[in-house]
Amino acid sequence: MLNPEVKRLLNEQINKEFFSAYLYLDMANYYADKNLAGFENWFYVQAQEERDHAMLFRKYLLNNGEEVTFTEIAAPDVKYDNFRQPLVKAFEHEQFVTASINKIYAEAIKVSDFRTMQFLDWFIKEQGEEEKNADDNIKRYDLFGNDPKSLYMLDNEMKARIYAPPTLVLD
Repeated sequence: MLNPEVKRLLNEQINKEFFSAYLYLDMANYYADKNLAGFENWFYVQAQEERDHAMLFRKYLLNNGEEVTFTEIAAPDVKYDNFRQPLVKAFEHEQFVTASINKIYAEAIKVSDFRTMQFLDWFIKEQGEEEKNADDNIKRYDLFGNDPKSLYMLDNEMKARIYAPPTLVLD
């Protein structure tokens, strides 16, 4: 049985991960409307990853005999004025998710919940990768995004991203 506060935070994280999927689908839609299929693809794949993260948190709770509680998922409410803004918003959002997972980890440490800490270790590493990828997208856009030919090449590069299921396996 999990500590009640750890359980509450894990359930909240499910909602945050599903919101992340909504947010990234919204960004994919923005780029689709702008005819940037590569950027659309990159965020569509990102949405799939976030959905899978939510499912991993769900499975962890169930595997520990805990009830999973879903709450309302807010619709993304962001409008973008240029191609760079979604990239910056994605980076900021990944920092928010990292802080949220760190909060769960800190609570698990407080109550000596080593099993949850071990589970969260994969997410801690994953968030480092997520933040780096988001930051790299901004940097590459800043280098190439103002030139139409370079933007076209960057869009084609982002089109090559493929979905890979998470490597964390829960039985």
